[in-house]
Amino acid sequence: MAIMDFLNRQFIDVIEWVDDSRDTLSFRFPDDDKQIKNEAQLIVRESQVAQFVYVGQFADTLGPGKHTLKTENIPILGDLLGWKYKFQTPFKADVYYVTTRVFPGNKWGTANPVMMRDADFGVVRMRAFGTYDFKIVDPVLFLKEVAGTDHQFRLDEFTDVMRSRIVSVFSETLAAAKVPALDVATRYGELGAALLEPLNAAMRSKYGLEMTSFVVENVSVPPELEQAIDKRGAMTAIGNLNDYVKYNMGNALAEGKAGTAGIGAELAAGLAMGQSMMQGGMGAAAAPSMPGFVPGAAAAAPATAAAVPELLTPEQVAQALSVSVEDVLVELEAGNLKGRKIGSQWRIGRPALDTFMQG
Repeated sequence: MAIMDFLNRQFIDVIEWVDDSRDTLSFRFPDDDKQIKNEAQLIVRESQVAQFVYVGQFADTLGPGKHTLKTENIPILGDLLGWKYKFQTPFKADVYYVTTRVFPGNKWGTANPVMMRDADFGVVRMRAFGTYDFKIVDPVLFLKEVAGTDHQFRLDEFTDVMRSRIVSVFSETLAAAKVPALDVATRYGELGAALLEPLNAAMRSKYGLEMTSFVVENVSVPPELEQAIDKRGAMTAIGNLNDYVKYNMGNALAEGKAGTAGIGAELAAGLAMGQSMMQGGMGAAAAPSMPGFVPGAAAAAPATAAAVPELLTPEQVAQALSVSVEDVLVELEAGNLKGRKIGSQWRIGRPALDTFMQG
């Protein structure tokens, strides 16, 4: 009898895990270097799955219920162990429990600005943060890519590991969706729902996770873009100009910021606006309804056009387009805005700037 008691203590006959932590994602059953006996009982509770791993290879996955471990219900493990028919001897394998319930209220945020190319404003830098709920839908992929061989992988470890990965997927999804900066900055309540499915497509395939909710609580953009959005809103309310750049140049003319002593690029665009209005048959009677239009400015154009410089600095272009100098330099380096370097300084010709604005 003493020998039988000793042998029984060397084998595992019941495998189960009661999760009382509420923040554990995966848990490796402690075998204390014991073997699992033939027809041992495996108990898997609701919101759990049990994953067998043999010598680093993933074997069978068993869902909720009480399972008697036989060759019939662990066929993959049987193949790995080399059982031809059925097993009668104890065996050694790791058993991981993975929690499949929803983990709510997790925070995400961009530590650094996300660079986004926008059709209206060019390259835009933005920060965002919010919350998300998630659950594990592919235990094998989750253990392989996220939890690894951790004895007890908890939510705080997950947050540290996944924060940058979630932001990376968010940035890629946002760029692929080509959501206009105006919508991102003013309609982020709807943005999370719109991005949920494309985000899940990436999260499932990469990490075995599914987000049940993704909320964008706030999006912040640089001050210059906020000003541009405000001006775009004013222009839309007026309803006469659809070209934001020409609208901004018209304001510069009205405020006396452009002229022989002002910014050449602003004057050039402002004159082009004046000429297009005159060619469209807009006389003095229509002028008061056009924001930024100064009576007589078009007539004075030929006398002042000669004073416009042929080459502009990045600073002048940035002020003309109401963007940052950094954004102008990015466009120059990318080749979207044509220019040339004189020494270490960029110079942009007026034709190149006109082409860029028209594009």
